[in-house]
Amino acid sequence: MASLAEIRAKLKSQEVNRSTSNTGGDNAIYPHWNISEGSEAVVRFLPDKDETNTFFWTERNMIKLPFAGIKGQTDSRPVTVQVPCMEMYGKTCPVLTEVRPWFKDKSMEDMGRKYWKKKSYIFQGFVTTNPLAEDTTPENPIRRFIIGPQIFNIIRSALMDPEMEEMPTDYVKGVDFRITKTTKGGYADYSTSKWSRRERALDEAERAAIETNGLFNLNDFRPKEPTEAEVKIIKELFEKSVEGEAYDLEQYGQYFRPAGVAYQARPQVAVPSASAPAEVEHTHDDGTKHSHQGGDQSHTHEAKKSEAAPVAPVGDSAKRAEDILKLIRSRQAK
Repeated sequence: MASLAEIRAKLKSQEVNRSTSNTGGDNAIYPHWNISEGSEAVVRFLPDKDETNTFFWTERNMIKLPFAGIKGQTDSRPVTVQVPCMEMYGKTCPVLTEVRPWFKDKSMEDMGRKYWKKKSYIFQGFVTTNPLAEDTTPENPIRRFIIGPQIFNIIRSALMDPEMEEMPTDYVKGVDFRITKTTKGGYADYSTSKWSRRERALDEAERAAIETNGLFNLNDFRPKEPTEAEVKIIKELFEKSVEGEAYDLEQYGQYFRPAGVAYQARPQVAVPSASAPAEVEHTHDDGTKHSHQGGDQSHTHEAKKSEAAPVAPVGDSAKRAEDILKLIRSRQAK
């Protein structure tokens, strides 16, 4: 487990890098966003099983691609497809590469923000005070938490405070975290969330749960890194989203699809092939003797004229996507 000094050093390093850089249902996840206004959930974060992780969380970067609906469904409402940002894996993201220059044009800023990566942070731990009346809770009491930037900044700021002397995840001298929900401007607000001031050692039941179930490797809950082919699909989906097209479930359902939308691959129908006619040996007037199909029927061996393969027409949708992206790029250049 990393020390507080190591965490502080890495957080400072990340802050420097940021300033210079250009660059379905799971009840194991505790839905703190569902607690009522004015209530408080108390949680105790635990370390990552992966000892090479300096932090006790892992960062997740996702991009939301909005679509006008689902292709072929007349009553379809707008849908959103979430795709992983390749920067999460230290790679170049085709979406952010396209979107980043948009912020140089004020008229494009809102669109840029819509397609920019959304950060969240995955933690694990116990829920020690639960204001939610959950229908079911997992057998393993070690829950996962998807924490947004507002709460994360509170967690991070406290870790940088020299008055915090012990790791908050320490089993003996650690502290709980209080998630408090209020509202501000009609939206949920967690700005009053904070670390508890008193240390609290884990009780016997909590220690037994760790001993029995073990800790999670938090990186296991990030999306799997897309393959080269899937990265191309992400770029295609982005272009179609920008153009305002409907989402094509048949074409992209096996890769990325809206939450709650089921996909079933269309079965491949085998076309029965007719049995080939037998070859017949025969002799021509010039004395040529050979065998081939249809040899028992009157025929000649004139060379057949090759038929030119039909040229597939260029699709309008691909051209429209290219046109709109060219328009965006030309506006960037100006």
